[in-house]
Amino acid sequence: MTETTARFALPYILPGQAQKEVYHNEALALVDTALHPVAESLGDDVPPAGPQPGQCWITGTAPAGEWSGRAGQLAVWTAGGWRFVTPVEGMRVWLRGAGVHARWTGAAWLSEAAADPAIADILGGNDARDAINAMLAVMRNHGLIEG
Repeated sequence: MTETTARFALPYILPGQAQKEVYHNEALALVDTALHPVAESLGDDVPPAGPQPGQCWITGTAPAGEWSGRAGQLAVWTAGGWRFVTPVEGMRVWLRGAGVHARWTGAAWLSEAAADPAIADILGGNDARDAINAMLAVMRNHGLIEG
């Protein structure tokens, strides 16, 4: 048996383990971050000054300081310091500052605002077909319909 879960590396409580509450509480802190996550921003490389417990950021490609070596991860501030969650493919995070979702592709974070071009107003003529195709593309990108 492994010591952590396969997807989010949550620590298991093992038979005969001392201080089980420490492992259980660590798992709860990580679940609290990974379940319907909300991040203040995407791509910061330097930890903020004075974070509040529960605030989360998505680290950039070259994180420094206490975030060093944690590129692309969710960094959440807790009473015990920084905790990190490695994203899994398809994970979505609400970006509080931008008011949009970001999605982990398995290799990078993609802001859905940047991924979805605006749908042009219908001007008439053959533009209706183009507008419908644009709407279908956005719905496929969001997983609302199959492509």
